[in-house]
Amino acid sequence: MSKRTELADFLRSRRARLQPEQVGLAPGHRRQTAGLRREEVALLAGISVDYYIRLEQGRGPQPSEQVLSALGRTLRLTGDEHDYLLRIGGRPPAPRLGVPAGPPPNVLRLLERLGAVPAMVINVCWDVLAWNRMLAALIGDPSDVPARERNTLRWLFGSPTLPPDHAEFARQAVADLRASARHPDDPDVRRLVSELSAANPLFAELWAELEIEVPRTVTKRAVHPVVGEIELDCEILPLPGGEHRLVLYTAAPDTPSHHALQALSSMAAPCRGQGDPLTT
Repeated sequence: MSKRTELADFLRSRRARLQPEQVGLAPGHRRQTAGLRREEVALLAGISVDYYIRLEQGRGPQPSEQVLSALGRTLRLTGDEHDYLLRIGGRPPAPRLGVPAGPPPNVLRLLERLGAVPAMVINVCWDVLAWNRMLAALIGDPSDVPARERNTLRWLFGSPTLPPDHAEFARQAVADLRASARHPDDPDVRRLVSELSAANPLFAELWAELEIEVPRTVTKRAVHPVVGEIELDCEILPLPGGEHRLVLYTAAPDTPSHHALQALSSMAAPCRGQGDPLTT
């Protein structure tokens, strides 16, 4: 999908979700358009109707940053959505393509220091690049699977159905992949999207919704084979450079899940992938 097509689809989807009263317009009668009319968006953004129609049709000149920002304000975009609009509109610096280098040494040292906290480093494709012993104790040692399969999205969408408590995380993960600064230019992102869309109808449905969101904190629940049911806060922290994120799993103090993590810590053994970037 070209950037023009991506921009056109995104503008249409965001226009359709807004009602006139949300932007200070009278609802009127006999409206046949879902959401705002094109004419209303153009009026509120301060651009010509013909120009906006061409944007939604994937035609016309590349919009300026000022035009994109005006459209972002008119369509009530979130911060993540506005950043995405600028990227597909062709206004930010060109993204770096290809798989980036592994996590820097200081991040690997940090993983080693997080002795009692399950932690891993992922890239924008959600590949697991490095992890510590507690992460291996929590989900299994990623070294036990081939390098290509060390991917959170492939794990998540490996089955056509998801447990109910994974639905929100799945939605956020797909929205984050679309929000990636390397989408839609990066071949690794395009390849992953094509693969998962063909293999899993749920992923294809979520991808088609054009949601844009960079997750920060997600609550995840699971049943561990040793310590039983566990509920953890998953913190996703961006690392300098924008290519990698540090993922931490924590539990509120003095809760059953906190005690379960303590039990895992006492049993966890060094894993083969501890602190090692994914290079194979």
